[in-house]
Amino acid sequence: MLYQLYETQRSLMEPFVDFAKASSKVLGNPKSPFSQNPIMQRLSAGYDLMYRLGKDYVKPEFGITTVEMGEVEISINERIEMKKPFCDLIRFKRFTDDVATLQSLKNQPAVLIVAPLSGHYATLLRDTVRTMLKDHKVYITDWKNARTVPLSEGEFHLHDYVHYVQDFIRHLQAQYGNCHVMSVCQPTVPVLAAVSLMASRGETTPLSMVMMGGPIDATLSPTAVNNLAMNKPLSWFESHVIYRVPNNFEGAGRKVYPGFLQHSGFVAMNPQNHQNSHFDYFNDLIKGDNSSAESHRKFYDEYNAVLDMDADYYLETIATVFQEFKLVKGTWDVQNLAGKPERVKPQDITTSALLTVEGELDDISGSGQTKAAHGLCTGIPKSNQEHFEAEGAGHYGIFSGRRWREYVYPVVQAFIAKHNVQSANGVLAKSKAKPKAVTKAAPKALPKTAPKAAISTQKTKTKKALPLKTTAKKSK
Repeated sequence: MLYQLYETQRSLMEPFVDFAKASSKVLGNPKSPFSQNPIMQRLSAGYDLMYRLGKDYVKPEFGITTVEMGEVEISINERIEMKKPFCDLIRFKRFTDDVATLQSLKNQPAVLIVAPLSGHYATLLRDTVRTMLKDHKVYITDWKNARTVPLSEGEFHLHDYVHYVQDFIRHLQAQYGNCHVMSVCQPTVPVLAAVSLMASRGETTPLSMVMMGGPIDATLSPTAVNNLAMNKPLSWFESHVIYRVPNNFEGAGRKVYPGFLQHSGFVAMNPQNHQNSHFDYFNDLIKGDNSSAESHRKFYDEYNAVLDMDADYYLETIATVFQEFKLVKGTWDVQNLAGKPERVKPQDITTSALLTVEGELDDISGSGQTKAAHGLCTGIPKSNQEHFEAEGAGHYGIFSGRRWREYVYPVVQAFIAKHNVQSANGVLAKSKAKPKAVTKAAPKALPKTAPKAAISTQKTKTKKALPLKTTAKKSK
């Protein structure tokens, strides 16, 4: 009923939202004699803010058309590589006519980026993808809004998520011999399960796993997100946050955790920050600071675009990760394609290197939660395990923004390059290709490059948190 009420309210507000948009444009038109009037400027800014607070935010586009590789501009073609009912595998194919650059692209490692299925679209990792494209063949999981998936496609469970990841890994392995896998936030748990099960079956596992800001062990340094999931019984979530999709969507009748509820939870974590951000946006419009205003729009176009999650997947994730802690307790059984349970045993992984990344100021995945993966993957040689913590970086800072591009990414790139060669018997061997040289950070400024990859416990030297307003041929 709540979902239907929400949709009814949104439909009723739509004419007023359109009116606010039109009024803002009329009053703020620079050719209008009224636009220079201070009162009209404030009215225009107020209508614009009203429009943005009430509008319906749709799925954003990645919008990555080119990247720079040295002095060469590479064209990017985004295409669907594999289609599944609840997820598409997106490939960012790179094109260039420069022969030397083309040869370099051919020799670069293939990376599967597993985006989170936790309320936002995969485009939240746009900056991650754009940066990775300079040195890697990049694929990403593009999870679908559950309200657009017809009931005829069946249910979606946590074990289905694991199967999807395995299928995508096998697809890249078939194309390139092997690949690397990178998981950001929520998928660290199912990705570790997917690779563990592959190892237990004797399958070839990815050359490396990069796990960033995820709840491998949610008992460590629990955050507000963790506490909510831990302190409420599963029956509470079933009765309070699960609703059926209204009839005006393709997935009518499907039980989901609505995106608008997840978004409300995100905002409730830092309401004052969002209030201040919107007030700053209002003032930027009055002052004519178009650059700052556009940064605000880009951030909230992404932040406010949310998707619904299938109820089975959501509830199973709550129970498995945040209440029963099955992964760290060694009690997690994943249903295979034959319907039989298989025990997840991370200790069986031996030929995949492991890098974990955490942000010092992460208020979603607490300190030590991702690093806990090292204690589970005891079969991986210590020489192939590394941990990196970025001081001053929040949850989004480890995969988006300046800290990601200039500090975290060089560590990730060097780690992948280091482990990009596999011997014939499946044992990792050091790559002959040297990773990019990186240097230590200056003590009082955000560095342009990061420390070298051997950083088992090294931290950054900057502590200032980023503000909320950020700016979310031949081929190979």
